[in-house]
Amino acid sequence: MPGPLAGLRVLDLSRVLAGPWATQILADFGAQVIKVEKPGEGDDTRGWGPPFITNPDGSKGDAAYFLSTNRGKWSVEIDMAKPEGQKLIRELAAKSDIVMENFKVGGLKKYGLDYDSLKAVNPRLIYCSLTGFGQTGPYAQRAGYDFMIQGMGGIMSVTGQPDGLPGAEPMKIGVAFADIFTGLYCTIGIQAALYHRERTGEGQHLDVALLDSQVGVLANQALNYLVGGTAPTRLGNAHPNIVPYQTFATQDGHIIMAVANDRQFKEYCAILGLAHLAEDERFRLNRGRVVNRAVLIPLLVEPMKTRTTAEWVRAFESAAIPCGPINSIDQVFANEQVLARGLQIGLTRDDGVQVPGVANPIVFSETPIQYDKAPPRLGDGTEKVLSEELGLGADEIAALRKAGVPRVQFTVYP
Repeated sequence: MPGPLAGLRVLDLSRVLAGPWATQILADFGAQVIKVEKPGEGDDTRGWGPPFITNPDGSKGDAAYFLSTNRGKWSVEIDMAKPEGQKLIRELAAKSDIVMENFKVGGLKKYGLDYDSLKAVNPRLIYCSLTGFGQTGPYAQRAGYDFMIQGMGGIMSVTGQPDGLPGAEPMKIGVAFADIFTGLYCTIGIQAALYHRERTGEGQHLDVALLDSQVGVLANQALNYLVGGTAPTRLGNAHPNIVPYQTFATQDGHIIMAVANDRQFKEYCAILGLAHLAEDERFRLNRGRVVNRAVLIPLLVEPMKTRTTAEWVRAFESAAIPCGPINSIDQVFANEQVLARGLQIGLTRDDGVQVPGVANPIVFSETPIQYDKAPPRLGDGTEKVLSEELGLGADEIAALRKAGVPRVQFTVYP
């Protein structure tokens, strides 16, 4: 079955992570994604390694970073700084449903590739602009990067060890948290705009910002402040609203305990041999455990060290108490549940290079995702797109190539 977004065309003018993450999801869902890249260089992340895949001739290929966020796309090399390149992009936009871009505010206007210019040739176009700080406001002209946004957007103030403990300092998330969430918001917004267009025939401009997205996913921590009036602080691996909900040292490592309700706490205490704690009025209800966290947690630390992580997992799972180990990345991909869900995939480029990947976590019952296009070689779709989508003949493509607009890869594609 074709994917749920089959028949839609996405013109991807974005690079690095947040924008390409959004368009990779659209590609997974069946849309045709045309990724426009600078001739001879391409997306910056092609060089963000090691590690790199190995080309057929033994040379270093694209970085793993690029491969993580560009599955399912065709790469077209077009120099948008040249009038001929701008014309090609406008022609592609006229035939597209969605444009994704992450240039600085106003950066595409000088090329005639801003929303107003492309709307004039395609009123049904959904044009998503992704920036650090949005199209308006005093920071609109600033560049935004994930790390600085994590700091400015508050997540680092609640991540890391509490003051006074070894290693205490604000800590970023181990992946590009703001970028990934912003890419997801772009995808969500684009699909909502598609539904609006289905009802009205109108396209629209989406303004999505890294800072807005980061603030948006502060979730309960934002409301803890807005309701309570006190800014949350770093708690390490503890939870601000649930106790005990944190890591504990075991006989051979660590375990995560997620004791989320009072029934689970009673069972937890019984297994630990501390049944009396569940009857203590200070700890019987979660609200009391949160208030008396500093008294309760030390009473649990030493008993948790008496068994191995695996032994605790078996004991707590038998009582339906959520818990689990802390896996390294290699252990994640060896995990029986991860294997059963098919989360590691493999794709083959047109040059025969094998490229690993991670499956999209959404499973459709009627329109399953088909992983049939590996992350593209630079320019692997230039000739295909210019000829099939824009109807250019061999002479026209040759003339553009001579002018340095596209660097065409002369390969025959199915």
